[in-house]
Amino acid sequence: MPEPGATPRRSPQGVPYTDLQHIVNADGLHLFCRYWEPAGPPRALVFIAHGAGEHCGPYDEIAQRLKELSLLVFAHDHVGHGQSEGDRMNIKDFQVYIRDSLQHIDLMKSRHPDLPVFIVGHSMGGAISILTACERPNDFAGVVLIAPMVQMNPDSATPFKVFLAKVLNHMVPSLTLGSIDSKWISRDKKQVEAYDVDELNFHGGMRVSFGMQLMGAAARIEREIPSISWPFLLLHGDNDKLCDIRGSKMMYENAPNSDKKIKVYEGGYHALHHDLPEVAESVLKEVTSWITERLPATTSP
Repeated sequence: MPEPGATPRRSPQGVPYTDLQHIVNADGLHLFCRYWEPAGPPRALVFIAHGAGEHCGPYDEIAQRLKELSLLVFAHDHVGHGQSEGDRMNIKDFQVYIRDSLQHIDLMKSRHPDLPVFIVGHSMGGAISILTACERPNDFAGVVLIAPMVQMNPDSATPFKVFLAKVLNHMVPSLTLGSIDSKWISRDKKQVEAYDVDELNFHGGMRVSFGMQLMGAAARIEREIPSISWPFLLLHGDNDKLCDIRGSKMMYENAPNSDKKIKVYEGGYHALHHDLPEVAESVLKEVTSWITERLPATTSP
């Protein structure tokens, strides 16, 4: 509790956290949270993990669809993103994202101990989802991955560039590389414009140190894939320039679990849930039907 008369902690946008739903992570940082609670008793919990440089607000449409099916959906802005505290799009260790996700999941499980738990993750949030499920393989009923970051793009992570990044990371870790080119997010121009004008998105360049954390996460995922036991659904566009589809195909082919599915969207860009309207609608249907098929037939009285 804050000391009497203490100035309340405020979000990067200047809003007191006393006015925002939030959790406080193990480092004492406030993370902004969103909850979509169904009117009746929930049938399952669904945690949404957003991608790098964005926030959990744009997942409202997916969350509303799941809420309509009596699922309790929850999310937070990762540290350094959106309305959460922390250095913008910078992390000392990728594990912090996973630790914070498990903290939020554990909090919701403590309130609803008998419900199955699913994760939906996009892009870097896909990497967070995979590694979160790998830490607790028996805790999750399924993981939905929309254009997940599984491998670094071979064109941008050539051996020389990786070597150079390692050198730069020792010398100038705060050096910024190119920013995300928003034109590759969606084939729908309105969605690209919405991304560009959203002040909660980070529009600056990626630091070398952040790129190194992403590379470390991808290497860790590659090591984990041969032991994945939990059900997963992979959705990926074959024209995704931001997260290489080869990573999703490699995960699908090499994961030993039996309950796995991959759907490739021809010509699809990165944010499939915000791609052309017919693609976005297909993604919503795939996600909702896949999760509902894995719910218990009846809930205990």
